[in-house]
Amino acid sequence: MKEEPKIVSIGPIDLTNSVPAQEPNLDDLPVVSLRETVLFPGVTFPIDITRDSTAATINEASAKGIPIGVFCQIDPNDNNPTVSGLHKYGVVAVVVKVFELPDGSKVAVCVGQEKIVITGEGAGSTISGTLSVKAKPVKETNPRVTDKEFAVMVAQIRDITMNIIKQDQEQHRDMIFNLENVDSPTVMINIIATHSTFPVDDEIAMLRKARVKDRAVYLLTLLSQSEQIAELKAEIMRKTRRNLEDHQRNMILQHQFDALREELYGDENDAEELSAKAEELDMPEDVKKRFDKEVEKLRRLNPQSPDYSVQYSYLQTLTELPWGKKSNLNTDFSKAEEVLNADHYGLEKVKERILEQLAVMMNNPNGRSPIVCLVGAPGVGKTSLGQSIARALGRDYQRVSLGGLHDEAEIRGHRRTYLGAMPGRIIDAIRRAGSSNPVLLLDEIDKTGSDYKGDPSAALLEVLDPEQNVHFHDNYIDVDYDLSQVLFIATANTLQTIPQPLVDRMEIIDISGYLLEEKVEIARRHLIPRIALQNGFEADYFDFPPETITKIVESYTSESGVRQLEKMLAKVVRQIILRKMRGQDFSATVAPDGVQEYLGVERYTPERYEVTNIPGVAVGLAWTQAGGEILFIESGFTQGKGEKLTITGNLGDVMKESAVIAMQVVKARAAKYGVEPEWFDTRQLHIHVPEGAIPKDGPSAGITMCTSILSAMTGKPVRSRLAMTGEITLRGKVLPVGGIKEKILAAKRAGITDIVLCENNRKDISEIRPIYLEGLTFRYVTTIDDVFDIALEK
Repeated sequence: MKEEPKIVSIGPIDLTNSVPAQEPNLDDLPVVSLRETVLFPGVTFPIDITRDSTAATINEASAKGIPIGVFCQIDPNDNNPTVSGLHKYGVVAVVVKVFELPDGSKVAVCVGQEKIVITGEGAGSTISGTLSVKAKPVKETNPRVTDKEFAVMVAQIRDITMNIIKQDQEQHRDMIFNLENVDSPTVMINIIATHSTFPVDDEIAMLRKARVKDRAVYLLTLLSQSEQIAELKAEIMRKTRRNLEDHQRNMILQHQFDALREELYGDENDAEELSAKAEELDMPEDVKKRFDKEVEKLRRLNPQSPDYSVQYSYLQTLTELPWGKKSNLNTDFSKAEEVLNADHYGLEKVKERILEQLAVMMNNPNGRSPIVCLVGAPGVGKTSLGQSIARALGRDYQRVSLGGLHDEAEIRGHRRTYLGAMPGRIIDAIRRAGSSNPVLLLDEIDKTGSDYKGDPSAALLEVLDPEQNVHFHDNYIDVDYDLSQVLFIATANTLQTIPQPLVDRMEIIDISGYLLEEKVEIARRHLIPRIALQNGFEADYFDFPPETITKIVESYTSESGVRQLEKMLAKVVRQIILRKMRGQDFSATVAPDGVQEYLGVERYTPERYEVTNIPGVAVGLAWTQAGGEILFIESGFTQGKGEKLTITGNLGDVMKESAVIAMQVVKARAAKYGVEPEWFDTRQLHIHVPEGAIPKDGPSAGITMCTSILSAMTGKPVRSRLAMTGEITLRGKVLPVGGIKEKILAAKRAGITDIVLCENNRKDISEIRPIYLEGLTFRYVTTIDDVFDIALEK
């Protein structure tokens, strides 16, 4: 790219001993081509001799006084241009002097004469072996002496040129002298046009002008632009010089300030230490700028002032955040599955759902991490599942407790203007984790509240939204932090207290609870070894047979998880240790009949099936937070006027409605079983569900109520060891219900052998391990008539 336009000049030249020039042969004119330079008529100009062809032409022309044609070549990088590679317009010039410079290079001084234009190629006979052209002269028209406009224009050209070259007078002293002593306006214009480094296209355009006045107008325009550029450059240089002076002044003051600080407070330099830490971090550009600005503030503060410690704590927090640091993730899916199975027994569906998510994340490590919410009763292993997921993925793990939060600042952080300000719990957990892609467990997300300090759940909307948490803004650090690589796992006991927008942002995984058989295995594999180690024994020191653990689960706990079970087992171990310390007889093996000796009177009595031939008693199956249970439903008719239905047993609204529907279903089929409709006019029905202190609700006892009512009405008892579960409609259709796995295991424990289910629940049975189904017979029904045919004794 060509430099910005400027004026160049040459010094005085000795023209003595020059050979007189001949008349130019325009039919065969030798050519010298110039790079990015255009020679105008009447101008003396030095030509560097750098090419062999140029040297041959110049030497012979100088020796014999042969005029040459000087043209500017189109491509400055072409070392051997042809006639087609030259601009058409040039000048006839005479070589007046060739001299050698101190560095060994040669320069030819040429004087331009008349303007010419190329008409074709020459024969090359004037100077053998050189490029030559055919040309014709181009006449130029000079302005009249009385043209005042031209005179003013020439004066402006002279003034602007002098203004430009005076900015570097040492380099252009000869040029200033020439301009001040040139009498001809035309020559002055041509000198300035030749020696100014304007773009070649502009110089050729000026040379083509036949009228000198038009050339002056063109030149004045270019010089005006050059003057503006020169003034702008000068202003930039002045500002740069002024800024350098200010910078040097600040540097001197800073050195003096550092010397005073070192004299007063020693050679400790917190700012330098923090800056060195920041250099090792991969901070985003905007964070880096903010950090440097805050470090400068720290340097200006007195270390003894309170503001210094606040500023230092802030900068220290920024350097402790894991900018750009990531954990080395586990890519072995089989290992991840092994970790999950080793840490948790049972929960097959839950683990399958988690493994699906882990497979997706391992397949695309750079994808956005999902927001998982584990919902279940206390003690089912939600928190430990979060830890296992972190281990399976090879990520760092941190727990964030949200229970009881009422202040939004606990999530977003406090502004530094407040006394005792600190970052929010999310950023603090990231800092403790030490990586940008940890697993953060948001524990008890359903137990946040809101008051005048704000709503933490609203702040969590940004944290748990993959579209927003890329630029999570904590009020304390006051810069954006990318949370998109963090795997958030929330835990909750219920979804009822979580705002719906927050629920929509999470993948809900329901953990219903453990079966009795699963609790026994969990105790044997995890709880008992852990309790033994905590109390200073080997992991396998204590022996709890499965029957003993079953006794503890059924008689001393009532829960979905294993938290109470762990407490009971720990109590048994403490009792054994107490006996050991007292020197009494003790055994590390706990037999079922010895449990009461350690734990006292049984707290719960497991429901067992009672063989009875009394009509009106049917066995249903129920699901509770503690697992499955069998449910006895008793119906009886008494003499009384008018149809009346009494329901007792602490039933909920849904269960009461099921009783009403059951009454209508049986009444509609009474004639089929030999009972006239008028029979109900003198009878009153009472339905009772034992254990009235325990609330009961749900539609799954519908077919059990129908069977109980029909049994009481006909006097036929229900078949022994038969239980049932299913919802009933007014048309007598049986609908499927949930909790089948828990209900079936409860029936098996109670001694039930036959179970009646809706046909649509058949698929649930196929998902249960065969070992749990041994000894059970399943009967699938679609209508209440099918139930009656199976349930009532013939």
